[in-house]
Amino acid sequence: MFTCLVCRSLCIEATQLEAIKLAHRHGFDTVEARADELERLSDCELGHLLDEMQGKALRFGLAGLPIDMRRDAPRFADGMQRLPSLAQVLQRCGVTRLGVSIVPAHDELPYADNFRLHVTRISAVARVLADHGVRFGLEYCATPTLRHGKAHEFIHSLPQLRELIAAVGAPNVGVVLDSWHWWISGSAAAELATLRAEEIVSVDLDDAPVGIAREVLGDRQRELPGTTGVINLAEFVGGLRRVGYAGPVRAEPFEFSGCQQPREDVCAAGAAALRGVLC
Repeated sequence: MFTCLVCRSLCIEATQLEAIKLAHRHGFDTVEARADELERLSDCELGHLLDEMQGKALRFGLAGLPIDMRRDAPRFADGMQRLPSLAQVLQRCGVTRLGVSIVPAHDELPYADNFRLHVTRISAVARVLADHGVRFGLEYCATPTLRHGKAHEFIHSLPQLRELIAAVGAPNVGVVLDSWHWWISGSAAAELATLRAEEIVSVDLDDAPVGIAREVLGDRQRELPGTTGVINLAEFVGGLRRVGYAGPVRAEPFEFSGCQQPREDVCAAGAAALRGVLC
């Protein structure tokens, strides 16, 4: 497993170049690739950026999905027109992993209809990414408050997510595992043991605040991994090691108690937290 700096997961605003410099200064192994920003660079500018990364012994660990897969059909169609170009840039940058989270509820679509829509759209995205050597990771979101007040619940557990992946049937589609969603869904360690290493595209680590019931926690109301001990990260990481996962791990505490500190301090804290859990 290797550490990856994803600035947005730490509530940090940074350009791609700033993120690269932050990752290098704070000892991250890799950094997130921002496809939309990289696409805007000229060939010469992109070459210089990649040379700078090589000089820093730094590489890209993963990317977020650079198009909108969740909203109306015209917006998705527009994104699909851009996706080959974006995927080509990611391929040139050596990016082999990309992820997106699944919204766990819908105001209009019942579960079965939403499931079919996701199969169609994920299949389309996966085909383009496969042409460029990129794996596509899907993350289930189990936070109960994300489903409150919605007409129709959707995927919010690992078994449900694996059903979706099986229905898509694309070999480059896998799972993004998040310790927060694993914990808040009440999953057992045995559930992790059912996974194969090649199913896991990337991993997020977080902890939870002390003394707040899972049912009322906001999705971004998290803490840096290993700082409170509410989530049994030894069990979670141990389960990943036992199945042989070897890939990027990011800290994703979002609005944790120290997120308003200067970004250098936030990056330093994030790197230290990851190293403490993974050592």
